Amino acid sequence: MLPESGQALLHVAVAASFCVAAIRAGVFAGVSVQVGYEHYAEAPVPGLPAGLAMPFNSLVNLAYVLLGLYWFWRSAGGPGSPAEPPRLRYLKNVFAVMALLYGPVQWLRIGTQARPAALLDQWVTLPIFAWPVVWCLYLDRGWRPCLFLAIEALSLSSYGLALLHPRGFEVALGAHIAAAVGQALHAHGRRGSASSGTYLALAMLCCLGFVGLKLCDHELAQWRLFRRLTGHFWSKVCDVLQFHFAFLFLTSLRALPSPPASQGKAQ
Repeated sequence: MLPESGQALLHVAVAASFCVAAIRAGVFAGVSVQVGYEHYAEAPVPGLPAGLAMPFNSLVNLAYVLLGLYWFWRSAGGPGSPAEPPRLRYLKNVFAVMALLYGPVQWLRIGTQARPAALLDQWVTLPIFAWPVVWCLYLDRGWRPCLFLAIEALSLSSYGLALLHPRGFEVALGAHIAAAVGQALHAHGRRGSASSGTYLALAMLCCLGFVGLKLCDHELAQWRLFRRLTGHFWSKVCDVLQFHFAFLFLTSLRALPSPPASQGKAQ
C-alpha cells in the first residue's frame, strides 16, 4: 500500500475514533435524534435478525462500501492517465475511506436503533460534505495542510449546534451543503470542462434527491412505487450516486501547476 493511502486510512480512523469517544463520554447527551422503526416507512420484517429487520434500508449500505473500495483502488485520472500525484491520491483516498466507513455506520444505526449510532451517523455526515471544499481549495491554492485541518475541525465542531437547538444539525448540514456547492461552482468556473459541469449537475441533482426523498419518506409510502422500496431507500441510492458524481467531478478538474520552491518559501 502506498504511503498516502495508509495516511488516508489512519487519519479517517483517528477522526472517527474521536467521534466515537466523544459520544461514549456523553458530550452529546442533550442532542435530539430520531430512534425507532416508526421513523421509517419500510416496515420491519418479523423473524429477520436486527441487522436485516428493514432489509432494503440495511442492504443499500453495502453500496457505500463497494463505492469506497472502488475509488480507493482507482487512479484519480483513470486507466492510461499520467501517474496520480501523491497529494491528489491522499485527498481521493480520504474521501473513499469516508464512503467506505459511512455504510457500516448507517447500517449500525438501522440495525440497532440505538441513540449512540444515530448520533454518530449524523456527526460523520458533516466532515464528508466538508471534504470536497478541502479538495477544491487544494486545486485553487495548493497544499495547505493547516488550512485543511482547520476546515475539518470546524466541520466536526459545528455539530455542537445540535446541542443549542433541536434543528441545529439540519442548520449545520445545510451550511455544509451550501459551502460544498459554492466551492464546487467556483472551482468549475476556474478549471472545469463540459464533462465536469455534467458531473457537478448530476451530483447536485442527487443531493436534492438525498435530502428530499428522506424528508418525504412517510408521505411517499402512500404511493405503490414507494411501499417496498421507500423514500429512505431511494435517498440512500441518491447519496451513493452523489458520492460517485462528486468523485468524477473532483477528479476531472484541472489542478494548478505547483509553484516554484522559492515562491513557496516566500509565502
